[in-house]
This record gives sequence, C-alpha cells and structure tokens, in this order.
Amino acid sequence: MFDVSKWQQIRTLLASLTPAREIRVIAVSKGQGVAEIRAAAEAGVRLFGESYVQEALEKQAQVGRTDLEWHFIGRIQRNKTRLIAAHFHWVHGVTEEGQARRLSEIRAGEGQTPLSVCLQVNISGEASKGGVSPAQLPELAEAVAQMPGVILRGLMAPPAPLLGGDEATRRHFAALRQQLEWLRAAGHALDTLSMGMSGDYPLALEEGATLLRLGTILFGRREN
Repeated sequence: MFDVSKWQQIRTLLASLTPAREIRVIAVSKGQGVAEIRAAAEAGVRLFGESYVQEALEKQAQVGRTDLEWHFIGRIQRNKTRLIAAHFHWVHGVTEEGQARRLSEIRAGEGQTPLSVCLQVNISGEASKGGVSPAQLPELAEAVAQMPGVILRGLMAPPAPLLGGDEATRRHFAALRQQLEWLRAAGHALDTLSMGMSGDYPLALEEGATLLRLGTILFGRREN
C-alpha cells in the first residue's frame, strides 16, 4: 500500500533543501499493482520506475494517465529495446554505446522527441553489478552526446555496496558526483545524478543527488 504520510514527509524534506538544485523522486513501482500506482499518482507522484518491460506496459495501459513520467530502471535487453524506446520517457541503465545507438535510432525513426538517458556507472567495480567503468565513461559519454534520438542527462549509480556502512556509501555517491563534475568540465551539459534508494537517500542528497529512486519506503516491501 502506498504510504501517503511518508511521501509527504519526503516532499517536505526536499522542499527544505537548497532551491538551487531541483530534486525529484521516482517511485519504484516494479512489482506493485495498478491500485498502488493510482494511489501514488493521486498523492502527487508523477515519476514511476519500472524494471520489466511487459509489466510496465500493462500498468501504463491500465492506469490510463498521460501526465505521468515513466522511467526504465532495469537491465536493457536487446529484444526489448524497441518497446523501451517507444514507451518510456527516461532510461537509466545505459552501459554501452550499442544500447544508446539502438534507442536513438528507434526513437528518431519514429519521430518521437529525444529520449532522456543516464549512463550507469559501476563506481564500486563489483563484478556482480553492471555499468561502464569510470575509465571508459568519457568515451561513452562523448559518443552518446552525439546521438540525435537521445539526450544525455547524467549518471546513474547502481546500489551502493552493502559492506562498509555509511562512510562507504557516502564515498560511493561522492565518486559518482566527481565523475559528473569531470564530464561537465569537459563540456557536457548534464543535470542529473540518479542515486539514492530507500535505505540511503539522505546520504545521496548530501552528495548531490537530483533524482532519488524510492520503492520500499513508499510502497512497503514487495511480497514477491
């Protein structure tokens, strides 16, 4: 069930932060039902995050609202690229040039407005997590920035390492912010740091997050 009081607390917190930085919240609705999404939308949520394409398309059709912004936050499968390009406003998990090029070509070929994308960076270097390495990031950013069907908006961090506590999490977020600053210094007009989840979003905010991905804190734990 969507927690309206928790949502209002988070909105109040964000409103109290510096006005120089717009901070938005993606309600991670994967695994949630249409009723929960409708309740969230009624409470003022406009951004929803989904990881599974078919599930997301069914929800979009059933919710039936055109004022919502849908973010794809899952792994990009090649055979789902066309559906992702056609039915989402943002894609957060771009990890290689080929993915971005396919999204761009499909989006431009359909005459749609450019798709907003974030590059997923494997800051921690963990083999179990996807993402471009910091060393390869500048080259990928340069390539994606030239594609007509996408707009490079910023960077996304996969979940922070479980070990190491708050300080390790803070270093994880600070490292992504540093990567964004380097890309800006190189001439890229980036405005988005997509990092911070239900268990660590206060630290992400302190390190410059502009887009939070919150699921459990808003919807409770998924039974599945």
